[in-house]
Amino acid sequence: MRAPTVADFLRILGLVYLIAFVSFGTQAAGLIGSHGILPVREYLDAARQAGLAWEVPTLLWIKASDAALAAVWILGVLCALAAVFSPWQRSALAACLILWLSLCAAGQDFLSFQWDILLLETGFLAIFADNSVIRVWLFRWLIFRLMFSSGIIKLLSRDPTWIGLTALTYHHETQPLPTPAAWYMHQLPVALQKASTLFVLVSELAVPLLFFLPRPFRRVGAWITIALQLLIAITGNYTFFNWLTIALTMWLFIEPDGQPEGRHRIVSVALAVFIAVASGLVMLSMFNLRLPGGSAFLRLIDPLRIVNSYGLFANMTTTRPEIVVEGSEDGEQWQAYEFPYKPGDLRRPPPVIAPFQPRLDWQMWFAALGSYQENRWFANLLLRLLQGEPRVTHLLSYNPFPQSPPKYIRARLYLYHFTHWGERAWWTREERGLYFPAVSLK
Repeated sequence: MRAPTVADFLRILGLVYLIAFVSFGTQAAGLIGSHGILPVREYLDAARQAGLAWEVPTLLWIKASDAALAAVWILGVLCALAAVFSPWQRSALAACLILWLSLCAAGQDFLSFQWDILLLETGFLAIFADNSVIRVWLFRWLIFRLMFSSGIIKLLSRDPTWIGLTALTYHHETQPLPTPAAWYMHQLPVALQKASTLFVLVSELAVPLLFFLPRPFRRVGAWITIALQLLIAITGNYTFFNWLTIALTMWLFIEPDGQPEGRHRIVSVALAVFIAVASGLVMLSMFNLRLPGGSAFLRLIDPLRIVNSYGLFANMTTTRPEIVVEGSEDGEQWQAYEFPYKPGDLRRPPPVIAPFQPRLDWQMWFAALGSYQENRWFANLLLRLLQGEPRVTHLLSYNPFPQSPPKYIRARLYLYHFTHWGERAWWTREERGLYFPAVSLK
C-alpha cells in the first residue's frame, strides 16, 4: 500500500468541506434564515450595535438575506468540489476556508461545535501544506493537540467517571445521537466497559506522544488513533469529526522532504512561530496558566478560529434527559412533535446518519442538560412552531399540525434509558415534569 501524499490529503479535506457545506446548507434557512430560529440579520445587527463586528468575520455583512446565505453555502459546495476534482486545490481550499468561517461566525449556537472549528484550523494549515519539514510537523502538532487535549481535559476536570474508569458505562446511552451499535455496546459487562474507558484514556494521553518518535512508533500511534476514531464512529453520529481526524493522521505517514527555499522558508518559519505561540497559550490556559499579554493576543485572533482548544466529554453525562415538544388546540389534548434523529418514539431505533449533522437535534441534546433560560434559541423554536413556519417544521420528521399551527405549545422533560436484552423497544422513559410551560401567541 502506497503512502498518502499531500495531494491526497487536500483532496480528502475538500470532501470533508463538501459534506460540511451540504449538511449545513440544507438546514440553513430553518436555523439562521430570516424566518429561522436564530435569524442571522438580527444577530449581525446586534453585533454592530454592540461594536463587536470584528468578532463576527463573515461575508454576510455584505448582505444578510436568505439569498446571500444560500449563495455562501452553495459557493462553498462548488469550491469543495473544485478542491476534490480540479488542479486548483489550494485556491479552492482557501475559498472554502473563507466561506466556512463566514457560516461559523454567523451560525451562532448551530455552528459552535468542535469539529466546525477543527475544520477551520485544518483548512488554514492546508493553504500552506506541502511535505517540507516545518509544514509536516505543523500538521503533526495539530493532531497531537487534538488528541492530547481531549485526554488531559478529562483528567483536569476530575470527573469521577473518567478517574474511576466507568465513563463508558454511561457514554453509549447518554451521548447525543447514538447508533444501534451503541445499544449493544451498552449491554457489555462492566469490566469490558472499564477496559474500553482505559483504552480511550491511553489513546488520548499516551499514544499522541508516539507522533513525535521515529517512523515505526509514529505509525503505530496513527493506527491506534484510527482504530479509536472508527470505534467512536460506529457507536455515535459525530458528523465529519472522526473522518477529519483520520485524515489528519495521514500526516503521520507523510515523510518530510527537505526545506522550502527563499520566501517560502520565511513563510514557513513565520507560520510555525505563530502557531507555536498561539497554541502554546491555548494549552497553558487549559491549566489556568497565563502569560502577560497572552489573553489579549488570544482574544484578538479568536474570531478567526484558526488556533483552538479541543476536548470532548470532559465531564461525562450520566443521565439522558430528553425534551418532548407538544402542541394543543385547546390546552387539554396535546400531540407531540417528532424530531427526525434524536430519541423520541421508544420503538424507533437509533439512527446512522453521520457524516450528516442534524444540528437542531444536536442542540436539543444540549438544551435538555440545562434550562430553557440558558438556551435562548429554544423559545424562538417554540415561537416558530406556533407560527407554523415551514422552514422550521421542515427540520422535524413529524408535525402533528400540518394544516394550521397549534394555539398552545409546551415542552416536557423525560429521562430516557436503553432497554435490555429481550425487550421489544429500544428505549424506556420516565417523565420529569415541564421543561417549558404552556404558552400561546397571545
